Amino acid sequence: MLSILVRYQWHSLSIVTSQIAGYTDFVQAVRDQAAQHSENHLGKFVIIDTIIVDDDPISSLQTLRTSEARILLLYSTREEAAIIMKAATELGLTDMNYIWIVTQSVVVDRTVNLPTASDLPVGMLGVHFDTSLDSLVQSIQTAIEVFAYAVEQFVNATHYTPSDLNPRLSCEDQKNAKWGLGATFYRYLRNVTLNQHRPGVTFNVDGTRRDVELKIVNLREGTPNNKVWEEIGVWQSWEGLSINDIVWPGKGHVPPQGVPEKFHLRIVYLEEPPYINLAPADPVTKLCSANRGVLCKIPPKKGLNGTAMTNTTTMCCSGFCIDLLEKFASDLGFSYELQRVEDGMWGTMDPNHRWNGLIGELLKREGEGAEMALTSLKINKERESVVDFTVPFLESGIAIVVAKRTGIISPTAFLEPFDTASWMLVAFVAIQVAALTIFLFEWLSPGGYNMRTGQLEMAPPRDHKFSLFRTYWLVWAVLFQAAVHVDCPRGFTARFMANMWAMFAVVFLAIYTANLAAFMITREEFHDFTGINDTRLQQPSTVSPAYKFGTVEETNSAMVLKRHHPLMYHYMVRHNYNRPSVQDGVKSIKKNELDAFIYDATVLDYLVGQDDDCQILTVGSWYSMSGYGLAFPRGSKYLSLFNKKLMSYKDNGDIERLQRFWMTGTCKPKKQQRRASEPLAIEQFLSAYLLLGIGMVLAIVLLALEHVYFKYVRKHLAKKDSGGCCALVSLSMGKSLTFRGAVYEATDKLRRHRCRDPLCDTHIWKVKHELDMARMRIKQLEKELEANGVKPVVKKQMGQPTGVVSGAPLLACCWAPPSDESTWVRTVSLDVTTSSQQQQQHQAQPLHHQPGHHPHPHPHPHHQQARPTPQTHQSHQQLYRRHDLTRNHVVFSQGSGFVGGVLTDAHSLSEGRLTDVVPAPPPPHLLQQPPRKRSYEYRSPDSPLEGLLRCM
Repeated sequence: MLSILVRYQWHSLSIVTSQIAGYTDFVQAVRDQAAQHSENHLGKFVIIDTIIVDDDPISSLQTLRTSEARILLLYSTREEAAIIMKAATELGLTDMNYIWIVTQSVVVDRTVNLPTASDLPVGMLGVHFDTSLDSLVQSIQTAIEVFAYAVEQFVNATHYTPSDLNPRLSCEDQKNAKWGLGATFYRYLRNVTLNQHRPGVTFNVDGTRRDVELKIVNLREGTPNNKVWEEIGVWQSWEGLSINDIVWPGKGHVPPQGVPEKFHLRIVYLEEPPYINLAPADPVTKLCSANRGVLCKIPPKKGLNGTAMTNTTTMCCSGFCIDLLEKFASDLGFSYELQRVEDGMWGTMDPNHRWNGLIGELLKREGEGAEMALTSLKINKERESVVDFTVPFLESGIAIVVAKRTGIISPTAFLEPFDTASWMLVAFVAIQVAALTIFLFEWLSPGGYNMRTGQLEMAPPRDHKFSLFRTYWLVWAVLFQAAVHVDCPRGFTARFMANMWAMFAVVFLAIYTANLAAFMITREEFHDFTGINDTRLQQPSTVSPAYKFGTVEETNSAMVLKRHHPLMYHYMVRHNYNRPSVQDGVKSIKKNELDAFIYDATVLDYLVGQDDDCQILTVGSWYSMSGYGLAFPRGSKYLSLFNKKLMSYKDNGDIERLQRFWMTGTCKPKKQQRRASEPLAIEQFLSAYLLLGIGMVLAIVLLALEHVYFKYVRKHLAKKDSGGCCALVSLSMGKSLTFRGAVYEATDKLRRHRCRDPLCDTHIWKVKHELDMARMRIKQLEKELEANGVKPVVKKQMGQPTGVVSGAPLLACCWAPPSDESTWVRTVSLDVTTSSQQQQQHQAQPLHHQPGHHPHPHPHPHHQQARPTPQTHQSHQQLYRRHDLTRNHVVFSQGSGFVGGVLTDAHSLSEGRLTDVVPAPPPPHLLQQPPRKRSYEYRSPDSPLEGLLRCM
């Protein structure tokens, strides 16, 4: 049978059978032969339908009426064939376009003529084997010979005996119901070959004969009262098919096409990439190139009065749907005319319950409207209620597309190489333990701070520059390898611990910098919506600023949102966020006019892949899954044809191949290379500025705390702490709590001070000069005291050798006459040494020269110099002086009383010579009224040093 189809190039067929015995084997044999022909490249066959006729043949054959099959294979008895063909004639399946090929069971005996009134139509083809008496007798003889040769070979086998040929089978014996050597004997039968016959007798693996010969017969009109099966050819397995003239259905002499007649369809479309793309036609030929699709029409634009403003234009349509349409036209054999829908709508119902767009075109009267709508038309229940859709050729849903923000590095990218636990371990464990350990080792080390047990005053010596805060500064500087000045510890143990911390810092920084590059990359930020049900879209006003999103009106997406999410839909309409097309929506999100755009998922995926700069992406899950289908008017006779073809395209992978070709896309590499070479914007290293800003804020906070400390806290700490404990934490804090520290700090400031004003610079130089001269004068006075047998004894400071007199206490204050005579001013703070042999020892600070007085070159005879003894002890005394026009009373405070005298020559005191101080009791009224102290008094402006330093 299939050889006849190959001869006339028929590739599509349907199988019709009754419930005759063996009909399933017949169907399977046809399918196997069709597959074998395809494998051997003899021809490709498509079995469109397999119909099993039941008691109602008309309803069974109804499928063939709408099928594209024109070649029908019939397997049944002659009586059943007469009933089937009668029903086929009523359905119009026996005209000149249909070919019926029947089997031996229908032909039976071709020598028997059929009556003219028989329901078997003229032009049928039949395949049968020779059933004449001579042929049957010859077949019996051939069978006996094959059996005899098989028995002979079986018996000649060495391990078989003649008794093995007695199977001893019984139908009543269930144990011996099968012959054990039956399969073996079957192989001997299959291996028999008879070459003396013409043709020779050989068998296939399945037991069928290889040398088969079949007769081809054609039902024709014989005598006026009957029809006859006339032999027109023969098919031989070794030579193939040989056919003479055939009388075709309708008494024609030309074979039918084997496919449906061509028909013409008027198809409406609406462009939407990638399903339908529009491009201009060639301006010269007005045709489309091979890669630009097919010609399609654009209707003229109409004005307000309904008149056409432009002429109908012709353009080129291409895309997924166009390729699918071309395949339909080739397989179904039809021509078509593509025309864009006039109003440019997809098809929704207006308030007057009238459909517009594509659906409206299909609902027009026959002859006025379209016969098919082809585009990415979504199937929904509203549209299905008025038109017919094919099975979906693609599945889709509703998705959300958003724009990628300018690629920036995350503000916390520098923290991401380590997790939170690691940073907490470094900041609150490693740094703290290292700092406290280094400080503790420096405090306890004999070569470091050398804290002496039992010492009440814990203030560090002047040259010791290490504290807890400086330890932290050292730890942070080593950790981040900062090129800053640090004070190193003195103790060996503390230095060893600092080296251990440096090794830790090297390993830490190596790991940190190695991983930092992986995190300091451009991050693309976008609105990561989870889908339509995201609360940020469901309730956009709850977010500040509110999210802006929209869709395309009069589309399936808008219909779904309006039906299932009315609040979202009215929000978009109220704020005019909807756009006329999906391209406009994508442009809006790229310009930051919208935060999100909602539309069909497959269309958005395509636009994302085709974006030049890769600035958009789809987010969230798809919503309202549906499919795209071809739409037809209700009751269209073409619906079943397209449905069957569409199902076959999905089964053989044609739809998938079209989808891979049209739906995939990537960003343009040239665009990406251009963008990669652009300089970095400030947003891309925002973390550095953020870190700097946080540091500035913290510095302002620390500055405020520093002011609070100096204004409110320091005076309370000065009463309780002499500077020792606080100096352990911070040297600057310890200095600020003691007079000595303040003097050190003022001296250091003067040493490092630089002025912008030349007058100020000159003033500072004069101050430094006077300082140097004062130091030289101090040393001279010390030598004079030693020459007179008095060795100055001062309080030993930590870290300072014994016997060295510091000039700082002597230079701490200077004299300034009070504004009125009744005011006593504390002019000096000094140490006076007393002993049991001498009750008083007067040491005075040099005072300024006063007019009318001259220094005496020799010491006063009444003055006796004090000599230190081993029983010497130190007591802090204060010298007060009352200004008088004639005499200067000098009073030394000692304990709770006063010891004083009269200064006869102020110049001798200013030069450091105490010879002019005559021991004498002070006036009674001076002892009755204790002198009033004045602290932090500015000194005489005659000396720059006295104008800059403050007194305690």
